[in-house]
Amino acid sequence: IQYYFHQKVKGGSLDVHPTEKALIVQYEVEATILGEMGEPMVGERKECQKIIRLKSLNVNTDIASLAQKVVEECRLIHPSKLPEVEQLLFYLQNCRKPGNEKHSSRDFISFEGMELDQEANINSIDDYVELLYEEIPEKVKGATLILHLARNSGNLKDLMQNKTALGALARVLREDWKQSVDLTTTIISVFFCFSSFSQFHMLVTHYKVGALCMNIIEHELMKYDLWQDELQKKKQNQNAKKEHEKALRKYQGLLTKQEQLLQVGLYLLLNLAEDTWTELKMRNKNIVQTLVKTLERQDEELLLVVVTFLKKLSVFMENKNDMAETNAVMKLARLLSSDHKDLLNNTLRLLLNLSFDTGIRSQMVQAGLIPKLSSLLADESQRQLCMCILYHISMDDRFKSMFAYTDCIPQLMKMLFVCGESHTDKKLISFCINLAANKKNAQVICEGNGLKMLMNRGLKPKDVFFMKMIRNLSQHDGPTKSLFIDYVGDLAAQVVGEEKEDYVIECLGTLANLTIPDLDWDLVLKEYNLVPYLKDHLKPGSAEDDLILEMVILIGTVSTDDSCAVTMAKSGIIPTLIDLLNVQQQDDEFVCQIIYVFYQMVFHQATRDVIIKETDVPAYLIDLMHDQNAEIRKVCHNTLDIIAEHDAAWWGRVQSEKFRWHNSQWLEMVEGRAVADDGDPFGYGDDGDPLAYIDDGDPFTRYGNILERPDLFYSAVNGTISPEVFTDYLNGDVGQFHDLCFFWVDYPFNLTGLKCRVELICGSPFLISC
Repeated sequence: IQYYFHQKVKGGSLDVHPTEKALIVQYEVEATILGEMGEPMVGERKECQKIIRLKSLNVNTDIASLAQKVVEECRLIHPSKLPEVEQLLFYLQNCRKPGNEKHSSRDFISFEGMELDQEANINSIDDYVELLYEEIPEKVKGATLILHLARNSGNLKDLMQNKTALGALARVLREDWKQSVDLTTTIISVFFCFSSFSQFHMLVTHYKVGALCMNIIEHELMKYDLWQDELQKKKQNQNAKKEHEKALRKYQGLLTKQEQLLQVGLYLLLNLAEDTWTELKMRNKNIVQTLVKTLERQDEELLLVVVTFLKKLSVFMENKNDMAETNAVMKLARLLSSDHKDLLNNTLRLLLNLSFDTGIRSQMVQAGLIPKLSSLLADESQRQLCMCILYHISMDDRFKSMFAYTDCIPQLMKMLFVCGESHTDKKLISFCINLAANKKNAQVICEGNGLKMLMNRGLKPKDVFFMKMIRNLSQHDGPTKSLFIDYVGDLAAQVVGEEKEDYVIECLGTLANLTIPDLDWDLVLKEYNLVPYLKDHLKPGSAEDDLILEMVILIGTVSTDDSCAVTMAKSGIIPTLIDLLNVQQQDDEFVCQIIYVFYQMVFHQATRDVIIKETDVPAYLIDLMHDQNAEIRKVCHNTLDIIAEHDAAWWGRVQSEKFRWHNSQWLEMVEGRAVADDGDPFGYGDDGDPLAYIDDGDPFTRYGNILERPDLFYSAVNGTISPEVFTDYLNGDVGQFHDLCFFWVDYPFNLTGLKCRVELICGSPFLISC
């Protein structure tokens, strides 16, 4: 009988070696003995692994070429896994050797007490498990031997299948964790090795190691507080100085071991927190408060784990709120002076995540982070993170002025001009734009040749972002604004030139901010032929709304000059503005700025006469007197007051409208009562309802000129005041009354039995009280 041997190899997963620069290839071998007819007689499967050592791998190695070579020479790796090989090689290239600062999730944390005088062997695992049933020293030895096996990822699958060993470790940890810190640290380290790989997380969860770690960490933090209190008491006792020194040495030894335990325990929890549901359970057990409390420690490796954990948690709003409540920022602030680069980098990343919250930004300012972060701008490796955090802080107007008292602005200006004209760092220029919106910062920015250099960058390469910064600088009154006189012509030339629209908007905005008394706007308008340009582009639909709005604001600025206002009025811009007002009546910003132009024009005699006699501007203003926007109402009232002061006809209309609006409810009641009742219940005589609609073609008041209707009011009590007094007031004969005087008429309201009093205040609308 002839037998045949058939072997089949099936590729598996890829991973990196935990201690060497090598790849581990997991594969499965299936061997089958076939009979004469080809039928399988005996079969067996075995899981194997191959280690591919990469001795030539260094920081200068071409990862793509090396990955291609590995795939070609190792038949166990399918060509489709080339991207995965590249990723693993990239990890190996950038990971650090043991003893360096940073630990990845795959690096093992070594600590004092792990040394052994014998080599661990996977075949002796049963002997090591037997040691777990002895006394504490033997238990520590057995756990340490198992730990040495677990450090080799190739042994993890064999250990996972040994339920006896894992069960014994979990039992000893659960029962004896209070008796020995070394034993506890060692056993947790074994499970930490499993937690470094996602496929083993269910195993760690099965033995409830995570929950036990939470309890152990909480207990250790309580012990730490007790040690601190005990030391403090002995320190205060002057007679026990030697005892205090002895206790301090003992405390330092205990503290070192405790921090090793906290480090490996928190690292295990960090690995398990990859699962969102597990992370939620940790939060329910106050993991954030525990981590924030641990920030008080001094060990940098422990702090690195804590900060990394907090950074991961901070992406969820609930955890971020917990950090705000526990004032984590105050404890993180001291870490910014650390020389540990990885700790500093992770701290900055955590602060960046937290800086999106307005309340936490306030805590950052209170903790003094602005000067600390400003000093870190000089460190090129941390510059971008610091700049992003400071940018978020600068978004709040309350904190902008604080930058003027640090070396932040000089550093930013230096970085700004170091950048070439072809490349502008968007984060940097955005940060500068925010800072330029504050008056104190603007003065610091413009010191020396600051403004000149900014204008050169804004005008020559026509950089929009630089022009945005310049526009913010131009809005501040005082010495800063006067520096712009030398650049008015350059800005006006950019406006009339064929430039990009967003760039022209910033130039127009800058010009509109220049409310400088010594600036001859009339000369600027004529030299650069701006009036035709403005008139053509003001027509609705001729340009983007943002550009048109800036033109309106510029017209309002130049209209402060008498000759410019006359030029604008003669050019026919006012009707164009009215048309624009009709089109943009739903846009409050447009409406407010157009009304402000009218407000500036009515200050000048020539333009005031044009507006009153030749346009319908007063009518539009009366319609907008009671707009929902408070700023629009304010500008309308001020403009109408000037018009009423210089035109008697409009004075009556304006006062009538103010009266009608102020007493609209009273007028509606009187009108409704008069319509509902037959006869003449209020004693008005044969004229009927005095509030009846009067269609006299007057579009500004529904009820006629009410201020000229003294028949609406009865004589005062005792006959001391009569309606004729008000008629005299309208005619300008106020008699014994002065600028501010009061008189009233009692008005019987027989529907409820109340008596209403109408108080007349000279120069103001009526007030009605009951």
